[in-house]
Amino acid sequence: MVHFVGAGPGAPDLITRRGAALLQKADCIIYAGSLVNPALLGLAKADCAIYNSAEMTLEQVLDVMRQMEAAGKITVRLHTGDPCLYGAIREQMDVLDAEGIPYDDTPGVSSFCGAAAALNAEYTLPTVSQTVIITRMEGRTPVPEKEKLASLAAHGATMVIFLSIGLVDKVQQALLEGGAYTPDTPAAVVYKAHGRKKKRCAAPRYAGGKRSCSGHHQNGAHCGRRLSGSEL
Repeated sequence: MVHFVGAGPGAPDLITRRGAALLQKADCIIYAGSLVNPALLGLAKADCAIYNSAEMTLEQVLDVMRQMEAAGKITVRLHTGDPCLYGAIREQMDVLDAEGIPYDDTPGVSSFCGAAAALNAEYTLPTVSQTVIITRMEGRTPVPEKEKLASLAAHGATMVIFLSIGLVDKVQQALLEGGAYTPDTPAAVVYKAHGRKKKRCAAPRYAGGKRSCSGHHQNGAHCGRRLSGSEL
């Protein structure tokens, strides 16, 4: 059995109770070493086999899953945040489906939620925004034409932008091109908000619940309320 588990936004105590329990009973843990807090590996039992997927290809990850399944072992595939957001889990699940290997998915607290908590911010303030758009800037991975950042920015909603800090100048340009944001629109960049080294750029908030912003990233991401700004 393969368990996909969301590790949460960084701090070991922010993983779900179910996720922690699965780590404790796993015979094998394959974790995203470039993103997941290694302190979570302290939950593993002494004889648990641990692999860092940052040093592996997709096929190598799948081979470990196959070997563990053949031996009747339990594998935890530990992803950062919540695996449903930019977790690249579908490509793994498709192979498991094709080969008849059972799996399930345990959600985690996404880093965009962790960012809001770190900033004491709310994404959906009345009279400001009742919509949250989660997206990324186009880079090596293309986005559909209708989902270009400038097009989404035209809505003027709260935006959470992942995987884009290396393209911050292009992000700002696209957000302003949308026409709904201005250079004065509050924004925040949050890096490892609940990790070992907390780093965040606080954004301005307006009294009376009028405006606030928040950003997040699990890879150095940024986000904001009616954002313009620039994943951990």
